[in-house]
Amino acid sequence: GTDCGFNVDLARAICLEIGAACDIKVRPWEDLLTGLRRGEADAVIAAHRVTAGSLAEVDFSDRYFYPPGRFVVRKGADVGEISADGLDGATIGVARGTAHEAFVKAFFRDSRIVLFENPELAREALQQQKVDLIFDDGISLAFWLNGSLSRQCCEFKGEAFLEPKYFGDGLAMALPRNDPQIKALINDALKKVRQSGRFQELVERYFPMRIY
Repeated sequence: GTDCGFNVDLARAICLEIGAACDIKVRPWEDLLTGLRRGEADAVIAAHRVTAGSLAEVDFSDRYFYPPGRFVVRKGADVGEISADGLDGATIGVARGTAHEAFVKAFFRDSRIVLFENPELAREALQQQKVDLIFDDGISLAFWLNGSLSRQCCEFKGEAFLEPKYFGDGLAMALPRNDPQIKALINDALKKVRQSGRFQELVERYFPMRIY
């Protein structure tokens, strides 16, 4: 998938910064962490969500990517501005039991929140004009908007919401525990890849439209 190419190219950019000859292997995520623990790999990059469970097993680099929450509307729909007041009375479709549900319930209290069993059903409801907007992960929404399933029905509206409290702690590279040297090296390289504009180039190449 797209994120696979993104990770490989980001890994290459980091290797160039470090000036190390890197051996980049693309493997399923389960194998990667095992390889890291066995010392078969120095660092693992697979757009891994940082969770308490994984922190017990490995260490992580600085976060390099935060998946934003975004609103989507039908093209040409008359929807107010994206704010608590602007969406007063509007119907927002969101997947049940997700961080996105918690977020709209907390910040858009005067909207009518309609829950769906999964994001796909929320998207269909938007297409069928059963809800005014949907709120979901900006990356998956970008792929949907650009794919054939959306039939070019819809578009992003308003800004990206980056609330780590709701949308996770971002993505990071998994590193061996107890190796401060590798961690410092990789964090430094990540910083340089960002400063040089290389990171932004990769994001723009792999994520079809500005997700932010």
